[in-house]
Amino acid sequence: MENTADREIRITQILNAPIELLWEVWTRPEHISKWWGPSGFTTTIHEVEFREEGNWKLTLHGPDGKNYPNRSVYKQIVPNERIVFEHFNPHFFATIFFKPSGTNTQIEWSMVFDSAEQRDVIVKAHRADDGLRQNLERLEQYLAFMRGETPVI
Repeated sequence: MENTADREIRITQILNAPIELLWEVWTRPEHISKWWGPSGFTTTIHEVEFREEGNWKLTLHGPDGKNYPNRSVYKQIVPNERIVFEHFNPHFFATIFFKPSGTNTQIEWSMVFDSAEQRDVIVKAHRADDGLRQNLERLEQYLAFMRGETPVI
């Protein structure tokens, strides 16, 4: 297996939710729009064809008023285990692994870019590493809302 460490961003975290709930909030547009993106961003989902080779189109709306269109194609879907998608502009492959951990779920999320240089440019220009961490924080907050522990977000 190829070593991609020099061109990837990776984060692993245990989330306070059963795998079935985590899978649902990752795969249904009405949930994704509530937590996707870095802090301060909102998300408009345009299309989710949740199947292999299906399109996923969304726009991130930044706190600065700028819009950031995103397009991805699902490459692999293994229910309650793994989602792989190819993202365009910038180009990378994202893999999200879901692993049960008691009543919680461990998530491992990696983004593999075409080169170390491309990864470095994206991290420097868009703080993608911090954005990924913030995205997981927003997911955890949304899961707390789904469990009835926090007010509507």
